[in-house]
Amino acid sequence: MKASRKHHFQWTLAFFLTPVVLWLFLLIVLPHIDLLFMSFRTKDDSGSMVWSFSNYMLFFKEPIYWLTFVRTVLYSILVTFLTFTIALPVAFYITKVSRPRYQVFLTMLLLLPFWVSELVRVYGWMILLRESGVINHFLMKTGLLDKPIEMLYNDVTMIMGLVYTSMLFMVVPLIGVLENLDDSLIEAAYDLGANMWTILFRIIIPHAVPGIVSGSIVVFMLTLGDYLTPNLMGGKNSLWFTEQIYNQFIASFNWNQGSAFGFLLLALSSLVIWAGLKLTNQKLSKVVK
Repeated sequence: MKASRKHHFQWTLAFFLTPVVLWLFLLIVLPHIDLLFMSFRTKDDSGSMVWSFSNYMLFFKEPIYWLTFVRTVLYSILVTFLTFTIALPVAFYITKVSRPRYQVFLTMLLLLPFWVSELVRVYGWMILLRESGVINHFLMKTGLLDKPIEMLYNDVTMIMGLVYTSMLFMVVPLIGVLENLDDSLIEAAYDLGANMWTILFRIIIPHAVPGIVSGSIVVFMLTLGDYLTPNLMGGKNSLWFTEQIYNQFIASFNWNQGSAFGFLLLALSSLVIWAGLKLTNQKLSKVVK
């Protein structure tokens, strides 16, 4: 009887896992393996394809490529920090300040903007910030401006757009960890004379570290690999590394070089995350639990 149940469980598990495994292998693993092989192939002087590391070495030889990557990493770290700075008070208010019956409603308000695509959300910001947009029209009507000003196509609006598009991925992990924070710890700290900053840095942030680290990893990776927001809100001077990859694939039609840049982005971003985990003394196995 037990053997029959075990056999039935194995067939059921195989039945449900097979489509998932095939989906991952055929649409994710196999194409990436092909791109990996493609990244090591280049043309020699005779025009024939040979195996070489030259596609990867070009990243280090040309300053425009590695400087663009460093700029992208630094801005991604800044976006991650700003997202955390904004998301922590929001998550704390939802979980500890608002009444329980309003918590679901407030969480739904956070989710609503993400029911539409990133393209629609970015274009919404562009409608607000462009020269003929809503904000310029309002400021001119009130007499605060004599002529419209260009608020788009600079680093400030690009960072603002990146923070907005990645906010949910920081708020949700923080809400998850702060829900488990015992309110009596905060009340006891107040009773013992602790101020707001002491409670924040001694109780709230240490308790929320797993959510902070997991949210930061997701936000950092999404920001680093974003193409749409930097290109639309940052303009031609955005200098985002994903644009270099896009140019190699689409503009130059150099799939070998684009593949190499894509895997360099994956490897170097993983290295940055590993360094961040080491500096914060965190383990990835504890963060993803």
